Amino acid sequence: MQNIFASIVQEPLSYDVGPFQLTGFGLAVLLAFVIAQIIAQRELARRGHDPEPLGDLIFAAVIGGLLGGKIYYAILMHDMSALLSRAGFVFWGGLTGGILACYLVIRRKGLSFPRISDVAAPAIAAAYSIGRTGCWAVGDDYGRPWNGPWAVSFPHGAPPSTVANMTDLFHIPAPPGSSPNQVLSVHPTQLYEVALGFVMFLILWRLRDHKHAEGWLFGLYCVLAGVERFMIEFLRAKDDRFLFGTFTGAQVIAVLFTIGGAIWMYVRRNPAANAPGIYAATQAA
Repeated sequence: MQNIFASIVQEPLSYDVGPFQLTGFGLAVLLAFVIAQIIAQRELARRGHDPEPLGDLIFAAVIGGLLGGKIYYAILMHDMSALLSRAGFVFWGGLTGGILACYLVIRRKGLSFPRISDVAAPAIAAAYSIGRTGCWAVGDDYGRPWNGPWAVSFPHGAPPSTVANMTDLFHIPAPPGSSPNQVLSVHPTQLYEVALGFVMFLILWRLRDHKHAEGWLFGLYCVLAGVERFMIEFLRAKDDRFLFGTFTGAQVIAVLFTIGGAIWMYVRRNPAANAPGIYAATQAA
């Protein structure tokens, strides 16, 4: 029998505080938005612009991100009742919802979308890296069965990484000789994404003084995020694979984000009268 029963065991992070339940996922999401606001505000101020509107934009991102993530999940599950459950916040839905909500606030306040998106790029990457620690904390979004050196089992995950769940929920064949209740070891894809998100942040932070027009850095973020998600999906335990059971719906969106980001980088490659550089005119002078 294939040895895929891990020695590393993950247990969910959750505490009851009176009538409330404090989870690792909730803490990670809260910290992600706090860090994103700090990074974006400081970077916008460093470039010579007023950082005050970022507070409203972060609030919009929270509302739009949570709604977008839930709506995407409900559509994916073909179950509108999922909108009322605590589970199911999908990244692509959250990112799209957050961008749309921020765009509406930006238009209403008469701000520049390219300017805001440029400083948001490293902030989103940092938030993504932190937010994925929440997926680890609750034991969801893990990978396919694996017997490598850092394989992890999720006996109390969401859902547990049992043989039955792998076959029934994700349509992954059971290892020969295994029983339905056995807990399998899997790729800890949440931690892979934490690391890759941090790498994206480092790249974007290194290039934050770019000489292109405002918005170029956001295009680069879309390219990096698309490539990262396209690759990680091959290791994820998923039930929406198509085309010979290889690709997922998230990979289709990842490709679109990558292409869209590359086009946006090309459009914003050179500063012009209607596409200024990243520094305020008074500071640049």
